[in-house]
Amino acid sequence: MEDRACAPSFGSLGRMSRFTRPERQLINKRWPAIIPVSLGLSIASLVLFSWLADQVLRKHTDRFDDTVRSVIHDFASPALTDGMRFVTNLGDWQAVMTATLCLLAYLWYRRDHTHILVALVAMMGAGILDASLKLAFHRARPDPFFIAKPSTYSFPSGHALISLCFYGLLAGTLAHDLAAKWQRILTWVVAAVLVALIGISRVYLGVHWPSDVLAGYAAALIWMGAVRMMALRLEAKRVAPRSM
Repeated sequence: MEDRACAPSFGSLGRMSRFTRPERQLINKRWPAIIPVSLGLSIASLVLFSWLADQVLRKHTDRFDDTVRSVIHDFASPALTDGMRFVTNLGDWQAVMTATLCLLAYLWYRRDHTHILVALVAMMGAGILDASLKLAFHRARPDPFFIAKPSTYSFPSGHALISLCFYGLLAGTLAHDLAAKWQRILTWVVAAVLVALIGISRVYLGVHWPSDVLAGYAAALIWMGAVRMMALRLEAKRVAPRSM
């Protein structure tokens, strides 16, 4: 069974000039469904992360963070707290790691070796990136509202970073096999809402500053842009023998 892997147009069309037009169209058409992070979005995310990091180091985000935390906390209720506890657990490393293993098993069943490599690199890299950035910035966490304070540093939010990488990859993998456009759109909408709720839950529960969550999303988009470039090169190598 053939690998069902394709690659995106990531500003690397020059390296693909040896392919025929139909081959380039196939590569460009199907890979954005897996990792829809364009070059422009990746660059914009890099700019946003750099700006947030600078503002955090200068402590210029304090007013913004305190205001957003206060507004979100005003909506607190026992039922909402229970819901946020459940949602935030979906972004825990234990849950994401288990789900990643399930995704890898599914890709292995399909003999989709290219996507297995992409998923492994995406998730392992996300974990390393999260740990490295936390150690680099050493930002203390706020006082939590409803759960115990984690022992790790606060900036960026690991839940935001990891959840965007994983649920984005999962949504792309599922949408890749859906024929109906509305099904693909619904898959991406559900993933986007879930990722957003995980980020909000971290602020609601009080274990992250809002700027941590925004930085986590930005870092995830930067990383997924790099993964997308890697996927392009893998697919280019896979398709190359057919064009010879």
